Amino acid sequence: MEKRGKGTRIMERPPRPAPDARVLEKIKHSFIVMSGKGGVGKSSVSANLAVALANKGYKVGLMDIDIHGPDIPRMLGLREMIRINGNKKMEPVSYSPNLSAVSIESLMPDKDTAIIWRGPVKHTAIRQFIGDVDWGPLDFLIIDSPPGTGDEPLTIANLIQDARAIIVTTPQEVALADVRKSIRFCREVDMEIFGLVENMSGFACPCCGRVLDPFGTGGGQRTAIEAGIPFLGKIPMDPAVVACGDAGISFQDRYPKSGVTGAFKRITDKMGRLLNKRE
Repeated sequence: MEKRGKGTRIMERPPRPAPDARVLEKIKHSFIVMSGKGGVGKSSVSANLAVALANKGYKVGLMDIDIHGPDIPRMLGLREMIRINGNKKMEPVSYSPNLSAVSIESLMPDKDTAIIWRGPVKHTAIRQFIGDVDWGPLDFLIIDSPPGTGDEPLTIANLIQDARAIIVTTPQEVALADVRKSIRFCREVDMEIFGLVENMSGFACPCCGRVLDPFGTGGGQRTAIEAGIPFLGKIPMDPAVVACGDAGISFQDRYPKSGVTGAFKRITDKMGRLLNKRE
């Protein structure tokens, strides 16, 4: 238990050494994609952000630190196993010339293996994903984390000091209540919140074209304004996103003119503007 200001927080942050500094020096921007609760499409946002950035010509790494429920390999159709190269480093699995990924699932011969690990072992695995992987020079490292504020995001806060958080929510109040906990977490561990994304924001009826809001609308933007953090944008619902993820096909490559593809393009454009402004 640790005192901070007027409040008390319960937090375990073991003073462990950072991964090889030479690895982190080659990564320009690191973003951890977080959510306060499950079911908001965080992994879908992580994968599509990585694809959108890679399609812009950036060199992108996608690191799946959801140890117990890794989804990234299946969403991107990555069936290869991680290999050890001549430098005795793990070689990330290539999705495209500009995008490669690492996940615990890519180390398991049986994809249905249950990972039954406690915090210290997960910490070690994530540390290896950073320091023992031959990422090469990257413009962006996108880190897909499990929902909540547990071991995995805390490990990233410990190991990558300049990592920034992108928080994903859906518009309804239940999700927003959990988002506020993620915001508090970031502030407690001194992690910069780069922005908030509202996913599943509106659905265009394929029959009449009318936009419906099954989960409400605008809640993410209101929460961002109240918290004083940037709002990166809204992503509409599209059943084809689920179908493509299940089939391991890039939605943006299959539907380049869709509203979802346009939303990710606008979000990555805004990310670029914010980074240029801060630098």
